[in-house]
Amino acid sequence: MPESAQNHTTPQPMLIGGHWVQSDPPRTIAVENPANKGLAGRVYAASAADVDRAALSARDAFPAWRAMPAFERGGALLRIAGDIEQRMEDIARTISTETGNALRTQARPEAQEAARIFRYFGGLATELKGETLPLGDRLLSYNVREPLGVVGAIIPWNTPVELAALKIAPALCAGNTIVLKAAEDAPLAVLKLAEICARHLPSGTLNVLTGSGEVVGAAIAAHPLIRMVSFTGSTEVGRLIMRAAADRIAPVALELGGKNPSIVFPDADEDWVARGVVTSMRFTRQSQSCTAGSRVFVHESIFDSFMAKVAAEASKLRIGDPLEEETDIGTLINATQFAKVCDYIREGLADPNAKLLAGGLPSSSDKIADGYFASPTIFSYPSNEWRLAREEIFGPVLVAIPWRDEAEVIAMANDTHYGLAAFVWTKELKTAVHVAHSLEAGWVQVNQGGGQILGQSYGGIKQSGMGRECSLEGMLDSFTVRKNVTLNLAY
Repeated sequence: MPESAQNHTTPQPMLIGGHWVQSDPPRTIAVENPANKGLAGRVYAASAADVDRAALSARDAFPAWRAMPAFERGGALLRIAGDIEQRMEDIARTISTETGNALRTQARPEAQEAARIFRYFGGLATELKGETLPLGDRLLSYNVREPLGVVGAIIPWNTPVELAALKIAPALCAGNTIVLKAAEDAPLAVLKLAEICARHLPSGTLNVLTGSGEVVGAAIAAHPLIRMVSFTGSTEVGRLIMRAAADRIAPVALELGGKNPSIVFPDADEDWVARGVVTSMRFTRQSQSCTAGSRVFVHESIFDSFMAKVAAEASKLRIGDPLEEETDIGTLINATQFAKVCDYIREGLADPNAKLLAGGLPSSSDKIADGYFASPTIFSYPSNEWRLAREEIFGPVLVAIPWRDEAEVIAMANDTHYGLAAFVWTKELKTAVHVAHSLEAGWVQVNQGGGQILGQSYGGIKQSGMGRECSLEGMLDSFTVRKNVTLNLAY
């Protein structure tokens, strides 16, 4: 990337065909620092013509990249991982500046995870194996895994570098080329990642665009040269992506929204479980996470005592400047998200059936009020039939609901059109397994509330999406196609 682009006012160029370029026409977008509402940087607003340029470059690069021996493709990914590790702090501070995510609790771990992702898939390059079919001595029949071609990828702003890595690394490992759109609100660190990748990849293998979803995302979803689209974002946009891809019968992988249940049994009234529930709610990411356990169902016999512990744990988290090491929680991403979260909190405060257990509306007199800061907010409510308990807020608002009967709580947990993640908290192994198997979710954790681990196939069901990520199986299912070859040996 040109040195002239490494400041706040000069627009940072896009990567197309191995070159750093302006958009056509050369329009730009300001990237806001959500902690102080200042300028974090500027990027170009790509057009449909830029998507076409990128798709053509990826198409032209595909034959050579596909033909490259798998271990050489893997080696390129491993070298990228090494360079990410060398620039870890620079990437992390950029993530923190543009997203508002706290440096210590979120941005630095995200940069570390991006390096691990490239290292993981770099090591999997030689695992693109098929199967031999036992059809008798006269036939040799086998399946092979082949890349799809040009892959389109669209990522959100909440963990931009990690999600970019989860698209780029497996797609390239499998032999595809890629056109990726960075999020409009958080493109700067992704461009740093693209700069690292470009040093180790043939021209056109990876193309990274910036701009709006309405223009760039829509053009990627509909482009005839793009054979598959991988999208992470809202369910509403996921529907649009799926419709556009359907017109040309292109496969999609969709990782969408969630309203994830966390079920606490009577034997789990302990401090470590309360800390786990706080972790599962992703408060240190301002709960801007599709896997946030934002509905916690607590058995009525321990409801008051347990929720007091959860509220106390959440209140310990320090809100402040995302770049300060002491900060646990940074800011929401932008004014729109801030207003949306505040509206939900106001609705909760106005509902006579709701009880505020922690947090509330941000104070205008707070010393950090210049940014989009919001405190962890917890409401209790008597039932699952409440807008705050049913809609994905994508902000730090947790709803706690009491339950009495196991069958009842499973039914309430499943009473949603989402199905991404779920959490179960109990010491009883039989209960844990039964409930985990009964929950309608693509990923269930028992007695832990952390994030995804590489090697686990991660993804949702129902309106939380389709396809899997983070694993060998996810790479094979999303980024390759199985071809059968049958030879007649008795000719």
